[in-house]
Amino acid sequence: MAKKQTPKGKVAPKSDAADKLKDFMVDGMKDLYWAEKALVKNLPKMAKNATSAKLKEAVNGHLAETKGQVTRLEDAFKALKLKPQAVKCDAMDGLLKEAEGILEETEPGPVRDAAIIAAAQKVEHYEIASYGTLATYAKLLGHKEVLALLLETLKEEKTCDKDLTKLAKSEINVKAK
Repeated sequence: MAKKQTPKGKVAPKSDAADKLKDFMVDGMKDLYWAEKALVKNLPKMAKNATSAKLKEAVNGHLAETKGQVTRLEDAFKALKLKPQAVKCDAMDGLLKEAEGILEETEPGPVRDAAIIAAAQKVEHYEIASYGTLATYAKLLGHKEVLALLLETLKEEKTCDKDLTKLAKSEINVKAK
């Protein structure tokens, strides 16, 4: 079978490309499921490398939340009568690689703590955008249970982002200066 020809700059869809909004929403859930599971593995390293007790506490607190978010995504899949499935999320993979790099590029202390917050907030912003988008789709498609689960996680992600900003402004960035 010959590959479809597309005009220059156009991208041909894969054979299994989503053609319904529900399929695209489920693809996003698979990405987030992978992302949350990857965070469960990576957050302990961030906490271990933080020197601020408040930052360690914040990261460990979000680790516990993230474990709950994994379960919530599993519940969302079940509400759609689907088996939970993780598909590698290139965006989260890149953000976690960047976080690893900032640990290598900073000395332990306030500057590394500021860098950990910066990396964590990039992750939070990605998650906020992703959960917000999927919640919009779930609402449009009338998946009320999935919507409620996604909105609960979205609220947690926004709170985490605000808490990190507050910690950065009140303590960490001031010490790193």
